Parts: sequence; structure tokens; C-alpha cells
Amino acid sequence: MFDAAIASAQPARCIPAHLPTPEQLGRGRLIVIGAGKASAAMARAVEDHWPGPLSGLVVTRYGYAVPCERIAIVEAAHPVPDEAGLAAAQRLLDLVQGLTEDDLVLCLISGGGSSLLPLPLPGLTLEHKQAVNRQLLKSGATISEMNCVRRHLSAIKGGRLAAACHPARVLTLLISDVPGDDPIDIASGPTVPDPTSCEDALAIVRRYGLTLPAEVRAVLESGRGESIKPGDPRLARAETRMIAAPQLALEAAAAVAREAGYAAHILGDAIEGEARDVGKVMAGIALQVADRGQPFTPPCVLLSGGETTVTLGGTGRGGRNVEFLLSTAVALEGHPRIHGIAGDTDGVDGQQEIAGACLAPDTLARAWQLGIKPRDSLADNDGHGFFEALGDSVITGPTLTNVNDFRALLIEAPDNH
Repeated sequence: MFDAAIASAQPARCIPAHLPTPEQLGRGRLIVIGAGKASAAMARAVEDHWPGPLSGLVVTRYGYAVPCERIAIVEAAHPVPDEAGLAAAQRLLDLVQGLTEDDLVLCLISGGGSSLLPLPLPGLTLEHKQAVNRQLLKSGATISEMNCVRRHLSAIKGGRLAAACHPARVLTLLISDVPGDDPIDIASGPTVPDPTSCEDALAIVRRYGLTLPAEVRAVLESGRGESIKPGDPRLARAETRMIAAPQLALEAAAAVAREAGYAAHILGDAIEGEARDVGKVMAGIALQVADRGQPFTPPCVLLSGGETTVTLGGTGRGGRNVEFLLSTAVALEGHPRIHGIAGDTDGVDGQQEIAGACLAPDTLARAWQLGIKPRDSLADNDGHGFFEALGDSVITGPTLTNVNDFRALLIEAPDNH
């Protein structure tokens, strides 16, 4: 099921149908730009299916490059940005200067693009953005809240990249990794108008008690960080299309489950909250199904997606999928008929090169045999350490796409069923 979810969002599968024809382009040029964990694979799909000349640049996460001949691929850091991302973002902006009405900018955006385009507003530095990013990642803020703050400190997000392309046409192809699939939250919306304000960003800063560098606070309080708003004429020729999303990935997984003889129930593609809390709730639902046959009859699979959060309080490495799964395991108390998997479809859970983990009825028993106390691991945010010790980590390597978290709980029928 996890493999099917990832395969459904592969750029080679979902890009070709959305490319313009050379006739639609006319006498203009095709410029390809983009950012995100899937952007290099997206660029390769464009090269493979576009017959005419093209040029461009995309920036992706280290390890996610795909060889391209006409589009330059740059790798940079995620989730905390680095100098490579800063330089690449400036190159992107430079690339779209001086375009004409006949030109078309094809913008390839996927999750992770926000950290990969860390071009700060004048008066701010990369160090300022890194400091804010680190605080946001630890704060428990939702991805939507994080991106609101980032947009108002950026010289390229919140519609600014599309505005820089004016008067050219802009077609943005999006692979969503955010709950609700709102384009403004995917890579912080570099090519779409932003209805939020500097005051909204300040409210988030206050809500989570973030300590901002003085220069950052000044940008927000003065309004200098205001982004491109709906109705701006520079974005009149900008179009956005969603080509892959969490819901589509869950539907692909559901089809696999049904083929194997399990009813499949999608509980939601945009579930948020603390990972350990979501794990407890999902375990409660799974137990009701297993023991009471409500609201579904086993054998079945409960599928969900979205983006939970981990508020780091312990010394572990975090990772929202492994924290979800460990919390689920503790709540299930070794139920003999419930199995699970949770993983990030980009292959990276938190800052680890590990997608997630698997859960079995004997998970807790094996941990105790090794002298590991599951509740202590959970309290220490050490889901990665817990599942690594058991050999139950899921390691995919770079998947070259990203449609957020994938969670599946498989509930077997009772023996007498």
C-alpha cells in the first residue's frame, strides 16, 4: 500500500497530461523553474515529454537530483536552509527577468520548496531565516502557520516569484504535501497570491512565544514583509494546477488493500495535531473495529494522511510518523490482530533518512525483551531509536515525490470469523 501511494505521485506519471503543446506556446520561450523534493523528477518528466527547446533551473533536496540535459538541477538543504538554497533562489529570480508576453514560465512546485528557496527580504540574512526556521520546527506550529511566517520574510515566496515573471504567462504544476491542498501552503506559495498579512505572521509569533531577531521583528512590524495580494495585476496570467495530492495517494493504497481482500476506509487526507495524540485516537478506532466490529467490520484497513506535528521535549530525534506509530503501539498494548505502517512519502521522517516504521502485534514484547521501555521512548521523542533497535524502520531512499504522511492500520478478522 505504501509503495502504491508513492507510485501514484511520481512525476513521470502525472506531469505529461498537463504540459502545453508547442502550438499553444507559439513563438515564445518555455522557461522551467521550480523547487521541492519532487522538482528534479518533475523537470526530468518535462524534458522527456517536451519536443521543443527549453531551459531552466530547479532546486531540490540533497540526494534528490535526477539527471537532466536542458534544465539545471541544484541541490540544497532541507528542512533548515543553507547557502546553496540561497544562491539557487537568487538564480531563479534572475532567470525570469526581462520575459515577454509570449513567454511561458512552467513552475514545478512540490513539498520542501519553502526551505529550498530561502531568499530573505533586503535587510535580512540567511542566518536570520535559519534561526526562525529552527524555532518554528520545534514550536508545534502547523505547516500553514510556519509558512505564513516564512512568506513574510521572503523575497521570493507569497506570489513574489510569479510577479517577477510578469508579463509572461505562468503555469504552476503542484504536488501537494499539505493538509487541505491550499496552493499558498505548498512551498509557501511562490507563484500564488497571499491573502495573509504581516500582522497574521506576528500573531503566530506571539502564539508560540517565538524569540525573533530584532531585524526580523522590524520587517514584520513595519509591514515591509507584505506579500503579493489577490487581485494583483502581475498575477493575472498565472494559472495553478494540482497534479498529485494525498487523497489520490490514499485512493491508490485503498485499491491495493481491496485487491488483497481487505475493505479499505480512508479516514482523512488532512489530519493534523500532535503525532502522539493522533496515534492514540487511531488506536482507539482500530480497537473498536477489532473488538466490536464498529464502525467497520474486519478484515479491513484504516488509511489516513496529513501532517502531524511533534513538539520536541525529549532528547530523541522526533519524526512525526515514528512518534505516531509508537504512540499507537503503546495504546494497542500488543493487540494480536492489528498491524500498522506510518511513513513520509518523501522518504524522510523529520530530519532522518528514514521514511517511517512498521508495527506488529509483538512490537512491544520484542522491545521489552531488549530492555527498551516503549513509554519512556515515547516520552523522549525517540521513535526512531525505538524502531531502529527492533529492525522495523522503513527505509525507501529518496522517493523523488512528496504527498505527505501515509498511515495504515490493518485489522484482521477474528479466528472464528
